Amino acid sequence: MPQITLPDGSQRSFDKPLSVMDIAVDIGAGLAKATLAGKVNGELVDASYLVESDANVAIVTGRDDEALELLRHDAAHVMAQAVQELYPGTQVTIGPAIEDGYYYDFAREEAFIPDDLEKIEQRMHEIVKRDLPIVREVMDKAQAIKTFGDIGESYKVEIIEDIIPEGEEVSIYRQGDWFDVCRGPHLPSTGKLGSGFKVMKLAGAYWRGNSDNEMLQRIYGTAWPDKKQLKAYLHRLEEAEKRDHRKLGKSLDLFHTQEEAPGMVFWHPRGWQIYLLIQDYMRHQLKQHDYREIHTPQIVDRSLWEKSGHWEKYQDMMFTTSSESRDYAVKPMNCPCHVQVFNQGLKSYRDLPLRLAEFGSCHRNEPSGTLHGLMRVRNFVQDDAHIFCTENQIQAEVSSFIDLVFKVYKDFGFEDVIVALSTRPEERVGEDALWDKAENALQESLDNKNLDWILQPGDGAFYGPKIDFSLKDCLGRVWQCGTIQVDFSMPGRLDAQYVADDGSKQVPVMLHRAILGSIERFIGILIEEYEGKFPVWLAPVQAVVMNITDKQADYVENIEKMLKNQQIRVISDLRNEKIGFKIREHTLKRIPYMLVIGDREVEEGSVAVRSLGGKDLGAMPVDDFVKLVNDQSGY
Repeated sequence: MPQITLPDGSQRSFDKPLSVMDIAVDIGAGLAKATLAGKVNGELVDASYLVESDANVAIVTGRDDEALELLRHDAAHVMAQAVQELYPGTQVTIGPAIEDGYYYDFAREEAFIPDDLEKIEQRMHEIVKRDLPIVREVMDKAQAIKTFGDIGESYKVEIIEDIIPEGEEVSIYRQGDWFDVCRGPHLPSTGKLGSGFKVMKLAGAYWRGNSDNEMLQRIYGTAWPDKKQLKAYLHRLEEAEKRDHRKLGKSLDLFHTQEEAPGMVFWHPRGWQIYLLIQDYMRHQLKQHDYREIHTPQIVDRSLWEKSGHWEKYQDMMFTTSSESRDYAVKPMNCPCHVQVFNQGLKSYRDLPLRLAEFGSCHRNEPSGTLHGLMRVRNFVQDDAHIFCTENQIQAEVSSFIDLVFKVYKDFGFEDVIVALSTRPEERVGEDALWDKAENALQESLDNKNLDWILQPGDGAFYGPKIDFSLKDCLGRVWQCGTIQVDFSMPGRLDAQYVADDGSKQVPVMLHRAILGSIERFIGILIEEYEGKFPVWLAPVQAVVMNITDKQADYVENIEKMLKNQQIRVISDLRNEKIGFKIREHTLKRIPYMLVIGDREVEEGSVAVRSLGGKDLGAMPVDDFVKLVNDQSGY
């Protein structure tokens, strides 16, 4: 008879098999009421799952991380039931839980319209109120095919035929009269879903993701443990919409994209100014940390990519061309070219570590459907660098890099950084002893900094382990940006060598590292983080000088020249418009400082300063304003 071990180490013995829910009842009525599912020996199961032998059991309630995916998966089923009740003849296909919500793909001749979403959501609430028990059944494959074929669910029949192996039972979940093929697990009843869900939007999707198949109608929704969390999520969506870098990029005249160059960015003067400021900042940091900047070709013969291994693994992502019977690739990454620079001239152990940096322009043939403003492009520039070092230098180099990463992120306003260590995958190159040394060096570097970090077993590259750095923005979104990767493979493949202190020739270790990642993407993140209200040092225009009447025009022009001579990024506005109109317009353009010039300022030789937030800083001499800006513009 089963002996159950609970998470706190306590044990309970029973004289017969019992369900997860029975165990919860035995512990207490309050827990039983809150039970959504269970974990038996680490596996997530239904509350009705029968425990027949000794096991470790945890009760899953709404407070547990696993609950959210359960809620979202059940929301998908409840939505599918609502759709089929409202629109008979609609076929259901696939409906998983996804990040922040769920979706279901439907086959229906008539198109859904936005008004249908409200009806579907209302019916979902009705199904939740029915509190229908959710029950798991099993059928053999032939029975399942007949069951779904009899009710006209041809897509489900195809799924069962193609995915379920012969001889394996098919798992069915039933809620009232509605049922679906599903591995589960699920909530005990529809009532457990609560009211923290919303039907969000419509989209199209090809059946099974294949563009050769028919187009289905996808309905997206979101689900949360309660209304409060749902409301908070919807607020984050509203904020994200306001901060959308594509919209702000247009309204602030920073950049645009167009069909003639998909995934490529047309930078406007103000946007390019931000780009150059970021590059200048990063160059300053590179110099401080003894990097040597290089520049390598855009187009390189196919033979180099074959030798590096990229042709085999990334050919589909490469743009290629040919000339004089030779095949070339537009570089998708910089590393093979950096090895070519290292290989020029014999290196000694005294030359290591050698840090080569490049603002390397890369092209990758990303699928058109994945392109998204600055966040996913086909042409981007990396703040890329490769450190050639000995095995014994790995730990010190990684430690120094971590310091640099956190400084850069802090300077850009990000202090919530998520760090993850990814270790050896199953398919890899190099001896285990070398992997042990590299992984230990990375872990020691993190521990020496007293950093909290996440272990991601098996997520390292085939050539070595890595540390990834992700930023959490003001809306709680996570952006993976920085990385440092240990590479045992490529230097040897590309014939990199150095002379060791014993006179032997050795292959250097190569550390791939980036901090911002794609500069394009990083600017997109910054636009959304700041809602276009860049800190003074990053603002493409730091100040605008405005006259109240034509009498102050000459003084405005003189002030503009004086500020430009002091390296202040300034423009003037001499239009024959009311000063209130000008202030509103430049506020919308997110200019940090507005300098208003009237007769008094001309007489006193001063400028009246207003901040972007509307604060009146009063009149001050020009030199004081220059100091104000410069105090906010250092690294």
